[in-house]
Amino acid sequence: MNPRIIDLTLTIEEGMQTFPTPWHPYVEITQLGRHGIENRETRKLVLGTHTGTHMDAPRHFIRRGATVDAIPLEQLVGTATVVNFATLPDHTPITPAMLLQAVGELPWERLALRFDWDRHLGTNRYYTDHPFLEEETARLLLEKKCLLLAMDTPQPDNPQNGRGTPKDSPIHKILLGNGVILVEYLIGLAGVRGNPVQLVVAPLKIRDGDGAPVRCFVIETPG
Repeated sequence: MNPRIIDLTLTIEEGMQTFPTPWHPYVEITQLGRHGIENRETRKLVLGTHTGTHMDAPRHFIRRGATVDAIPLEQLVGTATVVNFATLPDHTPITPAMLLQAVGELPWERLALRFDWDRHLGTNRYYTDHPFLEEETARLLLEKKCLLLAMDTPQPDNPQNGRGTPKDSPIHKILLGNGVILVEYLIGLAGVRGNPVQLVVAPLKIRDGDGAPVRCFVIETPG
């Protein structure tokens, strides 16, 4: 039997939801080449480094941190554990004990947190009510030598601790400051059957990039 491939990536298109701040631009797609005129199709894309399903490189929050073009592909591709938190109430803090119980004896190298939060895409609730990690949970990930944390929410931080607050993005800073790559805005984790699985995160190779859109998918091998 052939491997089963599950795409976890949002389609990039005009009008798609983006983080509602001035430093995250709206997507613009302009057709330039046309059949019957230039006899080919080409398009100009305007999008941010954190558009849709994307990865955060350390540079996103860490001055002089590593950039997308410097992240080894070996960190982005390999065995991953899908952690099922789909039944949690909104805005639940994920404690170390909760994560330890959910992962159990499965590998910690790469984790994909499933909240089924992609069902709220297109609503304000997507950004305001999602579950999040406690700071001690982020430190547990460091102890467990996690290399990559992916999620179907827009971020791992408490959505109430925004820019300008005393607790501005502490989870981003703990993880990115220690080289853990973040992958956000996954979709379709509910369709993943196996565990662990092979995860592929393939970013645009942007020089000095603080982040980049990715094509992200899981490969399940039968048997």
